Parts: sequence; C-alpha cells; structure tokens
Amino acid sequence: MDTRIVRNLFKEKFGTEGMLYFSPGRINLIGEHTDYNGGCVLPGAIDKGILAEIKPNGTDKVRAYSADLQAYAEFGLNEEDKPEASWAHYIFGVCREMLKRGAQIKGFDTVFSGDVPLGAGLSSSAALESTFAFALNEIYKAGFDKKELVLIGQKTEHHYCGVNCGIMDQFASVFGKAGNLIRLDCSTMEYEYIPFDPQGYKLVLIDSVTKHELVDSPYNKRRQSCERAAAAIAGNHPEVKLLGDATLEMLEEVKDKISEEDYMRATYAIQENSRLADTCEALKRGDYETVGKNIYATHHGMSKLYEVSTEELDFLNDVAKECGVTGSRIMGGGFGGCTINLVKDAYYDRFIETAISRFKTKFGKEPKVYPVTISDGARKLN
Repeated sequence: MDTRIVRNLFKEKFGTEGMLYFSPGRINLIGEHTDYNGGCVLPGAIDKGILAEIKPNGTDKVRAYSADLQAYAEFGLNEEDKPEASWAHYIFGVCREMLKRGAQIKGFDTVFSGDVPLGAGLSSSAALESTFAFALNEIYKAGFDKKELVLIGQKTEHHYCGVNCGIMDQFASVFGKAGNLIRLDCSTMEYEYIPFDPQGYKLVLIDSVTKHELVDSPYNKRRQSCERAAAAIAGNHPEVKLLGDATLEMLEEVKDKISEEDYMRATYAIQENSRLADTCEALKRGDYETVGKNIYATHHGMSKLYEVSTEELDFLNDVAKECGVTGSRIMGGGFGGCTINLVKDAYYDRFIETAISRFKTKFGKEPKVYPVTISDGARKLN
C-alpha cells in the first residue's frame, strides 16, 4: 500500500504529521461454518489491509478522513455523539468500547485508506477496527492485550455496526503472522500457529462479483439444522454438545430420527471439522497436495450438502479443476463472493487467463483477481 497518499492527505488536512498503523484483512483456508458448530477455523492475515495515520489533537473530538470515500467526519466520544456516516461507526465504536473498559481515549486526527477489496469476503471492517484498536491502545497506553483488542473489534460490530459477527476476522487481523495460518477455536479463543510456506504455489482469490439476495435467513436455517442433529446425537451421547464433538458414526445412529436435510447439513459440518484437523497435519508435513484435496472436498460439501454455493462459484471451481489447480473452494459463508485457489506457479498464468475468459463468456462480466500472501497482523509502521 502506498503510504505517501495517506501522509500527504494528513499533512494537507491537519498541517502536521502523525504515526502510521496498519492492520490486514484475512483469508480462511479451510473450516467454513465450523465456528458455530464447535469446531476450528484456519485463517491467515494477508498483505492487504487498512493503513491509518493518527495523532492526538488535544481536544475531545475525533476528526477522521476516509481517503477512499473522500469523506470527512467529526464526532465526540460520548455515547450520544455517534456520527451519521456508517464508515465512521467503526472508529467511534472502537473508541467507545475502549472507554467502557477504562481506557483514557481523547480526541485525535486521522486519515485512513485501504487496499482490501470491499465485498470480497476479506474482512475490511475487521481490518479497520484492528488498526484503530491497536493504535489507540499504544498511543493512550491502555494496556489491553491482543485478545482484548480482538474483543473490542468484535463488540464494535455488535454494538455500533449491527453485525453479530464471531471473532475469526478480528483475531486473524490482530494475531496474523507471516508464513503461518492460525488454527483457532472460536468458542475458547485457543489458537495455534500452523506453518504455511507453499514454495512453488500461489494463493489467489477469484471474485465472482456476485452476491445473491438471501430470501429468509439461510444461515440461521443451517445453524438450526446442525443444532437439531447435535441434540439428536446427544440423546445417545450426552457428551456431545455441538457437532464439533460428534463423529459420522454417531450421526448414522440417528439418521432415521432427523430429516434428510438436517442429516446432510450435519454430515458436512462433521466432515469439515475432520478435514480441518487433517489439513493442519498436512501443512506441518509440507504436504500441499493433501491440503488441495481437502480444499476441493470442502467446496463439494458446501455446494452439495450445505447448499450454500452459486452457479458462478461452482463454475469457477470446475475451471480450476480443469486447469490443474491444486485446491479450490468457495471462501466465506456462501451465496456469492470468491473462490480461494492454491495454484502451482507453473499453472498460474494459464489458470487466471482461462478463468477470466470463460467466466466472461458464460456470465457476461469479468471476475476480479486478488493474489494474496500470508503476512503479519496489526502493527505500527514507523
């Protein structure tokens, strides 16, 4: 990201210089719809994110400028001072959540800019929250540890942005480490760094530039399916609280007691938990072919058992297979967004060209392409 744009704008707007902070967006290699089923996820921070220049201004007001939106907001730090602009809610929310926890946050000036593509499922909002949480924690010597910064970002979403999100996005943004993914249990915040150093491979996202309108709430319906299946299993195995505790054998025992749909959803959830564990072991061995097979199996499960794919995403997955891509799947909750692809260097150019031209021929629009590298988490730059 070009720091000069932010620096020049800050000088122009506020006539001085501040400190630079950066937090990344994230990918999730495998482990989709596992968090609420008591399983783990496997995210990593990427080399795209949010950059902010920040300096205390000696007042009780925050003066913020979004370089990308070319928009300015000014607001106080009391609950009733919530700004109009939705983009400013993220900054205001972080300040409020820190104040509620006893931090002495005062007014500051800031200019920020991002190169996380919006709507691609890379968590630009978590990157924004993490940038300000990390920066203000340091500037005002608030003394929060990294896990507290994660929760500050999550509660900002819950209380000020109307999104009831989990912790994966903020966790990856704060805890990211170059050359590693993070095996994270979202319910306990226990985590382990898993080596990710795919020599001879690239990671690339292909954005279907499609977001399907969701009639009713398919996420809630799938969650309820999983909860019903887990409850049925618990009848025989009281130790099972969520599907993350269950095996396929346990599910077979109750197959005739639950609907076919609930059985399919639960099969995917249990299989995905074991795929994630298997993928972590494969990564520790440097076995990227097994990793790739598991990624394809996740796509199949999300498409056929969990039924959260789209025609566009299935098409991109088929093209990846035909082009010899090692692993490809939908990334994120589904119903639109990107595929994440693990591609050998030798096949990369041909795959990108083929995916763009064939997608454009079939759907009449070009997909977007985002190469990503696994990188460090929130940090001060200067």
